[in-house]
Amino acid sequence: MLSRETNKFRYFLEFAYNGKFYHGWQIQPNALTVQEVLNKSFSTLLDQEINMLGAGRTDTGVHAAHFVAHMDVQNPILDPDDLVFRANRFLKGGIRIDTIQAVPSDLHARFSALSRTYHYIISRKKSPFLEDFSWYLSRDMNFASICEATEILSGFKDFTSFARLHSDNKTNDCIIFKANWKQEGDNWIFSIRADRFLRNMVRAIVGTLVDVGTGKINTDDFRTIILAKDRSAAGQSAPAQGLFLTNVEYQEEKFRTTPRPPFFKFF
Repeated sequence: MLSRETNKFRYFLEFAYNGKFYHGWQIQPNALTVQEVLNKSFSTLLDQEINMLGAGRTDTGVHAAHFVAHMDVQNPILDPDDLVFRANRFLKGGIRIDTIQAVPSDLHARFSALSRTYHYIISRKKSPFLEDFSWYLSRDMNFASICEATEILSGFKDFTSFARLHSDNKTNDCIIFKANWKQEGDNWIFSIRADRFLRNMVRAIVGTLVDVGTGKINTDDFRTIILAKDRSAAGQSAPAQGLFLTNVEYQEEKFRTTPRPPFFKFF
């Protein structure tokens, strides 16, 4: 829809990407990022300068099964489906555009998002097909203990202990709506949904939960780590390749995301 401020039309894009090929979403000097590739590609396809803004930022090596960004264009896109088709033929290197939809001009991919959902995959059996998309752990771990500790998360708001050091966050408060684990064959899949996430937060949580599973710490220790509000008290960050952004949610009357199968069905 036309924005009175910019005199442009706003569109949301839904897409997926393989983080193996990129240094995250956000443009940075001397590194290839998803945002840079999409900006250049759509600038060429639409013959105008495009600067996309994303729903968040993923770190180097992190994947997105569902990512949302918006762009403002000079004229209405008459056939969004055709643009999706042309974009997917044009793009190389692990990016797939799923939809392009017109949205109200005041809808923002980042600031209008109600929640984000991440999944993390731990592979309990070595697989040549999952080594780029999971953390292979063969050591003995107690799944029930990990699940018990995970239940503690929703009782807290300040997650400084799982935040990247020296970040410029105004607050480390997040509201976690859901956090749980599911066993699917040889994979353990962690799912977490919150209103916002801190940089490195999910990977730090997973790494610390693995410490619970191996018996290095117990459930009470996990609670103490959160209360400490100190990153050095928590465990290592889980490797990037096991982490996926899998859903970004908005008010349905303004933007309804396309239906997708349960995340684990991709594997």
